[in-house]
Amino acid sequence: MIERAEINAVLQQMREVKMQAQQGMSSEISRPTAIRQVADEQNGESFADLFKGAIDGVNNAQAQAKSLATSYEQGSAGVDLHQVMISMEKASVSFQALTQVRNKMISAYEDVIKMSI
Repeated sequence: MIERAEINAVLQQMREVKMQAQQGMSSEISRPTAIRQVADEQNGESFADLFKGAIDGVNNAQAQAKSLATSYEQGSAGVDLHQVMISMEKASVSFQALTQVRNKMISAYEDVIKMSI
């Protein structure tokens, strides 16, 4: 059987964790710039920089797929059909993902614009 002292010790630990969590949340609420500061301190990159990097990555994937397809069509040695197909699918999937992210960003922006102050 579990002893009563063990149960009380566990309950006390749970209460302490709850108190610490509540104190942490109240301090974050009182500092509205905390999120911005954390983002700047983590890596110094803004969302725009990250999104531009994603766009560049998709562009590079599409350029590589096009280059492989052209090489395959010209009969270059060392370029197999499966390499071309995999490269084209990677480019397609990355473009679709980027499109979905863009759509979500536009939707979120529209939601923010519609908010009343």
